[in-house]
Amino acid sequence: MSRVGKVERTTKESSVYVEIDLDGTGKVEISTGVPFYDHMLTAFGVHGCFDLIVRATGDVEIDAHHSVEDIAIVLGQALREALGDKKGIRRFGDCWIPMDETLAHAAVDVSGRPYTEHRGEPEQFNSFVIGGNYPFVLNRHVFESLAFHAQIALHVRVEYGRDPHHIAEAEYKAIARALRAAVEPDPRVGGIPSTKGVL
Repeated sequence: MSRVGKVERTTKESSVYVEIDLDGTGKVEISTGVPFYDHMLTAFGVHGCFDLIVRATGDVEIDAHHSVEDIAIVLGQALREALGDKKGIRRFGDCWIPMDETLAHAAVDVSGRPYTEHRGEPEQFNSFVIGGNYPFVLNRHVFESLAFHAQIALHVRVEYGRDPHHIAEAEYKAIARALRAAVEPDPRVGGIPSTKGVL
């Protein structure tokens, strides 16, 4: 059964198309208008082993915020669509990612109940713009929007780190790897992995 989600969303601030195949091989085609975000979504697709297409245009001349957040919304919606009824998946996943001096962890529950905990990013980087185009503070917006629209519980924490690029990249990779584990088929689970019978 194909587990592909395709979602398109257009507002006065952005136009976004996302396609994700949960059973892919990490083939990506990313164009957001925000180069560092392209880098992060490429890492997300590759390390999640998701085939991922993201095509977006937006008012990045004003700020990256609208495009970045809107893409996260659509990515979450596409992920939710691709998950379907969630039969036979592992449901839970987590991953530690060390990136040079940085260590980040993500844990995911494909629960149907959106929730986000995001902790540990050094506050001194909240005003930092990575690569001159991606405000570091947007990480939280991305993770919250993704979790809410995918209807997953997502916990992300940075244990330590001193380079904003490494911190953001470790977080994105940890989320990708945790999601990869959570959405993988579990050969021991035939139905919905919940005592409620629904996710």
